[in-house]
Amino acid sequence: MATTAQDAPFRTETDALGSMQVPSDRLWGCQTQRSLQNFEINQPRDRMPPTVIRAFGVLKGAAAAVNVKHGALDAKLGVAIQQAASEVASLDLIDHFPLVIWQTGSGTQTNMNTNEVISNRANQILGHELGKKYPVHPNDHVNKSGSSNDGMATAMHIAAVLDLTELLLPSLQRITEVLRQRSDEFQDIIKVGRTHLQDAVPLSLGQEFSGFAQQLVNGEKRVRQALEGLLELAMGGTATGTGLNTYEGFAEDFCMEVSKMTGQAFVSAPNKMEAISANDALVFASGAIQTLACSLFKIAQDIRFEGSGPRSGLGELILPENEPGSSFMPGKVNPTQCESMTMICAKVIGNHTSLTVGGLSGQFQLNAFKPLIISDFLHSVRLLSDGMDSFRKNLLVGLQADGERIKQLLDQSLMLVTCLQPYIGYDMASKVAHHAHKKNLTLKEASLELNALSAEDFDRYVRPELMIKPSSKP
Repeated sequence: MATTAQDAPFRTETDALGSMQVPSDRLWGCQTQRSLQNFEINQPRDRMPPTVIRAFGVLKGAAAAVNVKHGALDAKLGVAIQQAASEVASLDLIDHFPLVIWQTGSGTQTNMNTNEVISNRANQILGHELGKKYPVHPNDHVNKSGSSNDGMATAMHIAAVLDLTELLLPSLQRITEVLRQRSDEFQDIIKVGRTHLQDAVPLSLGQEFSGFAQQLVNGEKRVRQALEGLLELAMGGTATGTGLNTYEGFAEDFCMEVSKMTGQAFVSAPNKMEAISANDALVFASGAIQTLACSLFKIAQDIRFEGSGPRSGLGELILPENEPGSSFMPGKVNPTQCESMTMICAKVIGNHTSLTVGGLSGQFQLNAFKPLIISDFLHSVRLLSDGMDSFRKNLLVGLQADGERIKQLLDQSLMLVTCLQPYIGYDMASKVAHHAHKKNLTLKEASLELNALSAEDFDRYVRPELMIKPSSKP
């Protein structure tokens, strides 16, 4: 039986450089195929993140709706484009987006990948063949009122806002709430404080955890502040920010349409030159995420140290036993969630470094590091979001305090002598502490040997429960 064009493994598509053979079962076109062949770099691992593809689907659908509204696009074609774009936004067509981030720095090939997929799918919807660019053309219709430069910049901001609001902020709020619960639960457990990794005056375990929770509350504020800049969209600036080949009202109506589609309050960037030539808003937002990573690293590290042991470490916290810790030492259990979280934070800091290099590398009217910037940004968001959920579910929820061990260490602490300073002076209090340490005495025994104060006064003044808050009077 003769092979028909429909049954053939490839079809021929054309662009300005000539023709290309494209797999018949793929919706992409000639320019996507060229990029796929010219950038065989760590495929498929380093594909453009799905949220960027989702954002491009939102972008193309919104642009088509606005162009139809203003009479710049035939309504029949516009409806087909919007339907195809919605399939892209839902990620139903994600298999038709094979390109890696290592491509042109403007993201032109991913923009054209989107244009070609939507064009071919829209033509399918209208009952026409793939690859003919008729009646819906990828450039003339799907890309109408936009270019790769303002399109990629816009998709980056949409993607960043979606992942921050749908992934990172909810995860951050969940872990903060559990830390607050632990703070309340541990409020009456008084423990040794530590500064410079040395014993310090006491605090409650609840107070310590309240500090952890506040770090994350502050982190959320920083992320929300960064969202303000990300809600500004470059669309309508086209190639250099001048708005060539758009029309008055397009940019504003586009942002209204995207806001309606996403539930986010997007606005038109007040200066399209800045929005296309720089990516400062993403650098700033990445800085907020890096700061959050620093907070999470500190929290995980403190919990890891305080859970060290079980017999030869601090042993103040009892971490959940999730899995065996050694293939060699029977019975060993390790703080794996802490280790995972700190590695994640290190990666986020690394991502911020490469993203920052990308952010400072804009020249003249375009920053040509856009795929790297958005890929590293979304990678950090996903890592921290998943990492916080894992840390919360697999560590914080089951975390316990070893009250007996905490009291043992507190009773041995020499820094309880600090509460004697108002009564015996700094110099004598220092002598008591040093004498107790050198002679292996308790503070009370050292105080009595040095005649610093009576046993009755020692018991009256050295009360850890009174040392974790300001006194009621001078």
